[in-house]
Amino acid sequence: MSGIKGSFNGFVGIDVSKDKFDVCGITSDEAKLFQLSATMDRKGFDKLKGHLASVSVSSVLIGMESTASYHVNLFSYLVSEGYNVILINPLLISNYVKMQLRKTKTDKKDAVVIAQFLRTNGDSLIQRVTSSLISDLRDLARQRESLVDEMTALKMEIKRLLNITFPELEHMVGIFTKSILKLLQRYPSAFALKDADLGQLSQTLIADSYGHKREAFATELIKTAHTSIGSSSPAKEMILKQKIALLLHLEDALQEITDVLIEMSRKLMEEDINIMTSIKGIGDKTAVNFLIEMGCDINQYDRSGKIIAMAGLDPAVYQSGNHEGKGRITKRGNRHLRRVIWLMTTRVIHYSDIFKAYYLRRRKEGLPYKMAVLATAHKLIRVIYAMLTQRTSFCPQANSL
Repeated sequence: MSGIKGSFNGFVGIDVSKDKFDVCGITSDEAKLFQLSATMDRKGFDKLKGHLASVSVSSVLIGMESTASYHVNLFSYLVSEGYNVILINPLLISNYVKMQLRKTKTDKKDAVVIAQFLRTNGDSLIQRVTSSLISDLRDLARQRESLVDEMTALKMEIKRLLNITFPELEHMVGIFTKSILKLLQRYPSAFALKDADLGQLSQTLIADSYGHKREAFATELIKTAHTSIGSSSPAKEMILKQKIALLLHLEDALQEITDVLIEMSRKLMEEDINIMTSIKGIGDKTAVNFLIEMGCDINQYDRSGKIIAMAGLDPAVYQSGNHEGKGRITKRGNRHLRRVIWLMTTRVIHYSDIFKAYYLRRRKEGLPYKMAVLATAHKLIRVIYAMLTQRTSFCPQANSL
């Protein structure tokens, strides 16, 4: 991952939309270099390249707002052509516009504003060009997160349907094992199960899950089905079977994407993963997600607080008259990073004596649950930052309370 280096005497702002982009180039003394609109295709890209090649300044910094996806192809093209390009958080541009006296809203004006923002803040924007590998890792990590969310929603729906068709089953066994899910695909209700052939039902259960107890468990299932209060509903049974089939498919997809994500991540940052997983409660998947979302390079942060701020886990400061205080967290940051930090913290509270003791101490001091977890998250990030910068594994003695 190569950093953006050097001082610049030209600044180019690009405002991106789905089908076109607008560009404005200015010098360090705000003289206009060029301004254009172009289509979001090869012809438009080449048109921009021609204008960039013709400018009279020696070093140009290009900036564009980070969009959902519209910026990706143009950003990748400019990087591949060797230009210095950075992505800018739209919130920074919005705050910059609020400070300007004249506020007009057109695409061309947005390109001008981005260029002016670069001229004013270019030296302080410590950002790095994201390599294609890191971008791919981030796409994989977020797709994995999306799959987990879909599976969670599906499980809730399956539970709701099963509470109608066979409510007793959930009290007998974990319903989301592969063995039970495959069983429910064939017998999606107590009504369907009560007349099942014992031998066929026993064979449906996966041998590795129940071993020699399969027949006894099958007998218990049929007995419970006969006394079940579950309702007979062909429609709900069909929906349940379809949702289970989708869940099984998503489980396979999740495993595939997880394996690829961890394999690719270890090639890039194996040592960092090993350092993080030295803390009890942090596994490969959590470590990989954290490292990807914070940019794969701890050296881009000069202190741990910047990671906390990037995740939006820093407290918002409010001021009234002469009083200044701190309120809830800002949530102005990377929500994916914020989520993985929260999950990581709840895990280390459960598995690590050091972080559990810190959490309990903060609870004893009167902090409510969420605030105590948040305080523990701050401590965890400080510890991880120290470990990654010093290239050391977790030492319980050094972090004891």
